[in-house]
Amino acid sequence: MSLEIAKYIDHTNLNPAASVADISKLCQEAIEHKFYAVCVNPFYVKQAVKELAASDVAVATVIGFPLGANLTDIKIAEAQRAISEGAEEIDMVINIAQLKNGAIDYVTDEIKAIVRAARNHVVKVIIETDLLTNEEKVVATKACIDAGAHMVKTSTGLVKDGKGATVEDIRLIKETLTGSKLTIKASAGIRDLEKAKALIEAGAERLGTSAGIAIVGGKQPVTSSY
Repeated sequence: MSLEIAKYIDHTNLNPAASVADISKLCQEAIEHKFYAVCVNPFYVKQAVKELAASDVAVATVIGFPLGANLTDIKIAEAQRAISEGAEEIDMVINIAQLKNGAIDYVTDEIKAIVRAARNHVVKVIIETDLLTNEEKVVATKACIDAGAHMVKTSTGLVKDGKGATVEDIRLIKETLTGSKLTIKASAGIRDLEKAKALIEAGAERLGTSAGIAIVGGKQPVTSSY
């Protein structure tokens, strides 16, 4: 099971204090355990691309992270730079406030803009479920469909007292995606094999976690916020 579940994992280090050595360690762990991808802050895309060049591990990075409140042109520039430096996947945060303001066209158009900027690379859209009502989660998911994104992602992992990915949210998003080609990335709060398996069974096709080593080993990880 450990090898099978490893292919679901985006091995993640988004700690603002992460060092060059930390990112090297992340990349070597991803190679060793055959994780699907690493997810790093934009500053470390070049390093991750270089260190993973001879492997099958993809490089993902975050855009508009963690608040989603950057202006659209800034997010576009971030995405373009990341792709130019070799990132294969983009995890963008929606403008959460605009969603709550009812400005659905703004949210949809921004996602579309990032999809265009990513030039056929995978775009995962972080809707930040901890800050949304169930109705807003459905609306955000539909915006992802309308915008031509590739994945709906639950969380940044940085909402204070947030639950992160839950089985209930994955089921709700999965139901909303019925008939669409989009898939789901569960992210945040995934600390052990039991929860990882439950999220996959609920419909997640990718897991964003900094506890990948513990998950594939069936162990309890040291607590981390990133």
